[in-house]
Amino acid sequence: MSVVAPRDVQVVGDLSGLPASASGVRHLVWWGNIGFMLIEGTGFALAAAAYLYLMTQQAPAWPPPGARPPDLSWGLVFTLGLLLSELPNLWVRRRALAKDARGVRVGVAAMAVLGLLLLIPRGYELAHLNTRWDSDAYGSVVWMLMVLHTSHVVTDWGDTAVQAAWLFTHEIGDDQFADVEDNANYWTFVVLTWLPIGAIVYGLARLW
Repeated sequence: MSVVAPRDVQVVGDLSGLPASASGVRHLVWWGNIGFMLIEGTGFALAAAAYLYLMTQQAPAWPPPGARPPDLSWGLVFTLGLLLSELPNLWVRRRALAKDARGVRVGVAAMAVLGLLLLIPRGYELAHLNTRWDSDAYGSVVWMLMVLHTSHVVTDWGDTAVQAAWLFTHEIGDDQFADVEDNANYWTFVVLTWLPIGAIVYGLARLW
């Protein structure tokens, strides 16, 4: 069966000169990643609002009698490690924009190792919150904030590890460079969201 094109077909534009792929704001996945971060950022904001609400309802005692603020030491170790991880993360992002295959392979692998190492102080943080999740409203909201952020660290680490394995076993094209850029942007989101969450968990219980 043959198909005959209609005689009245008219070419209205030539798209052959457009690039096969794009990155940054010209890439649809980039906007999807931004939307993803906005949704999850809203979740962080709601969790923080729950903490602030419960704190005001328990005034003037916060944490409640019998509870004490989390130990600062492991929180500081995690925060410092998280901030320092932004240095190689930003470097990886620049390598992705420069379409440097060797750079993104090495950089993404390094970020996978760093993400795994950061889970060590985070584990000690959870062990030194000085409250149980089911002890009272204070314990529940502290654990909610910590587990919420930890889930993002673990999720991004898993994504980075899979991405590193793929980069070392496949040829890298423009779409993969864009994926590396998006993953780097998401890690920056994980780092930045921890700053207010950490200040709430470790600071407000000492200042209130």
